[in-house]
Amino acid sequence: MATTKSTKTTAKKSSKSAATKAKQVKKTAPKTAKVETREEVTTCADKPLKGFFARKCDANENILTIFKSPRIYGAIIGELVGTMLLTIILLSLGLYQPLYIMFGLIAITAAVYGLSGANLNPIITVGMMASRRMSAIRGVLYIISQILGAWLALWIVSLFRNAGDGAYELPKMAEVESGQFWVVTMIEFVGAIMIAFFFARALAYKKSPLTFAAIVGTGISVALLFAIVISSNFLSLQNNFALNPAVALMYQIMPSGAENFGELLGGASLALVTYWIFPLIGGVVGFYLSDFAAKLSGEKCCCGCKEVKK
Repeated sequence: MATTKSTKTTAKKSSKSAATKAKQVKKTAPKTAKVETREEVTTCADKPLKGFFARKCDANENILTIFKSPRIYGAIIGELVGTMLLTIILLSLGLYQPLYIMFGLIAITAAVYGLSGANLNPIITVGMMASRRMSAIRGVLYIISQILGAWLALWIVSLFRNAGDGAYELPKMAEVESGQFWVVTMIEFVGAIMIAFFFARALAYKKSPLTFAAIVGTGISVALLFAIVISSNFLSLQNNFALNPAVALMYQIMPSGAENFGELLGGASLALVTYWIFPLIGGVVGFYLSDFAAKLSGEKCCCGCKEVKK
C-alpha cells in the first residue's frame, strides 16, 4: 500500500512538472516567433529609396524582340491616331478653350489607353522612359508616331481650311524672342512638370480606364489654365506655349521663317530649347516627383519587400 501511494505521489509530481514546463514553453514560444518575424520583415519605410530606380518595364523588350508581337503595331497606331485627334482639337479650338479640350482629352485618352497607354505627348513618353516604365525602343517609336500624328492633323485641317473660303485662320504661335526666352521656357517647363505629375499619379488607377482618362485630361487642362493665366494676365503674352513638343515641332519650330539661314537657325534653336529640351526635362522631373512622393508615403511597395501592417 505504501509503495502504491508513493508511486501515485511521484506520478502527480511528474505530471505537474510536465504541465509547468509546457506552460513555460507556451509563454516563451510566441516571444521567440515574434522576434524571428521582426528580423525577417523589411519595410519600405526603413529604406524609402530601395528599388526606386528599378526597371518597371519588360527587360527582354529590345529592337530585336519588340516587332515579334503585333501588339507594338497596335500601340503605334494608337499613338498616331490619338495624337492626330488631339492636335485636330487644338488646331480647331485653340489652346484658350481648356474646358472643351478637357472633355476631348478624356474621350481620346479613354479610347486609346487600351492600345498604347495613351501617352500622346513626348513629355509623357520621355518621363516613362526615364522612370524605367518603358523601354527605349518603344519610347522612340511612340515619339515618332506622335510627331507623324501631329503632322497628319495639320495636313487634314489645312485641307478643310483650303476647301472653304479661307476666312478661318489656324491659331498662330508667337515666335520666341530673346527678351522673352526664359519667361516662355519656364511656362513650358512648369507646365510639363504638372502634366507628367498628373499622368504618373493616374497610373495608380490604370485598372479603371475612365478614371485614368479623367485624371489625365483634367491634369492637362490645369496645366493649360496655368499657362493661360501666367502668359495672358501676368505677362501680357499671347499664343506662346504648346505644352506638347510634337505639336510645337510641326507648328512652331519647323515652319519658322527668316531673312537668312543664320537667323532661321537661331530662331529654330531657341524654339527647340523652349518647346523640346525644357519640356522633356520637366516631364522627367514630374515623374520622379510623383514616384518619390509615392515612395515616402508608402503608397506602393514595388521592390519586393514585405510591409508591416500597424
